[in-house]
Amino acid sequence: MADVLPLVEARLRSALGEPDARAAVTFLGTDRIEVLRFPGGGQEGDIVRYATLGMSSQPMADPTAVLADPVKGPRAELVLSVRTGLADTDKVLRPLAVLAASPQVEGVVVAPGASLDVGEALWPGAPFTSVLVAEPGGLVEDLELDAPLDPVRFLPLLPMTANEAAWKRVHGAQALQERWLTHGTDLRDPSRRSVPLE
Repeated sequence: MADVLPLVEARLRSALGEPDARAAVTFLGTDRIEVLRFPGGGQEGDIVRYATLGMSSQPMADPTAVLADPVKGPRAELVLSVRTGLADTDKVLRPLAVLAASPQVEGVVVAPGASLDVGEALWPGAPFTSVLVAEPGGLVEDLELDAPLDPVRFLPLLPMTANEAAWKRVHGAQALQERWLTHGTDLRDPSRRSVPLE
């Protein structure tokens, strides 16, 4: 079986440019997870992107399955985009690695519409402890792998305040995203306030 991670890293580089930093985290009983930092380029010079590398090395298994299929199943990496210079967002590397390890550690399948909570601020002073997993395909295209492997999807993460996360649990991801859109919320602002939820 070909190692998918070099292909994943090549796809990230072709979409986001050269990373200027990377950090590796290893959790007990899991594969190593790296987080790559891509500085903004071109028109979006004030945007920095963080992408995980390692989550897609194994397919995510249905937590109700008796045996995990070593080949088939969804594969993904996580991508977070934030504005630079407004907060110490480089501290997000470890929380991102924790989220990327969650399929192996907790047996969860990370998919669009899901909420992921790290239980602490994403970076120092951040008003967010959780993220909404958005639809893939915008920033980094899916990476097709040889059959029978599923493609690797690059899932954007949208930070949520505690109020937004609670509201989303009741009303759903679609409703929250519509509310952000209606109010013109800058989801890349690392210190933004919660969207009005009345």
